[in-house]
Amino acid sequence: MIAMSTRHILLGLLASGPSHGYDLKRRHDARFPQARPLAYGQVYTTLQRLVRDGLAEVEGTDSDGGPERTVYRTTDEGARELSRWAGETAPPAPFVTNEIFAKVVVSILGGGDPAAYLRAQRAAHMERMRELTAVKTAKGADLATVLSADYALNHLDADLRWMDTTAARLTTLTAEVDAA
Repeated sequence: MIAMSTRHILLGLLASGPSHGYDLKRRHDARFPQARPLAYGQVYTTLQRLVRDGLAEVEGTDSDGGPERTVYRTTDEGARELSRWAGETAPPAPFVTNEIFAKVVVSILGGGDPAAYLRAQRAAHMERMRELTAVKTAKGADLATVLSADYALNHLDADLRWMDTTAARLTTLTAEVDAA
């Protein structure tokens, strides 16, 4: 299984028609508003790899009254790759790596205060949830923004429930960590 990658996102953006890197970066950032914005260098490096791998090709150049820009388009092979990737079920993570849990355990090992850490982390999560709620309820918020914020809010909510469960079990966890 292949995880979400910039190459597949760019192929998806190219599926709607030829485009240059600057436009692809702008469209990525608009379509995935809560994702980390792409760096221009990452866009152009990925486009070069797509061309190298036969998934995209240079269609020509376009100046549009400004600097000359290379225009890319997807190839038939690129369209097949995109279709294959988009149809794959995203696998549940085989290993759960949780920085919050690691910090709780390390806090116990180091003689820290894991309960205080969990309270501080909970406050940070609540603040982010308020920010996301404001983003999704803002006048004029588009559906992509709302859905992206909902996704993040659900994950943050799951983290909060986990933190509550862990806080309730800290005495037992501390005893197990200390005994190991």
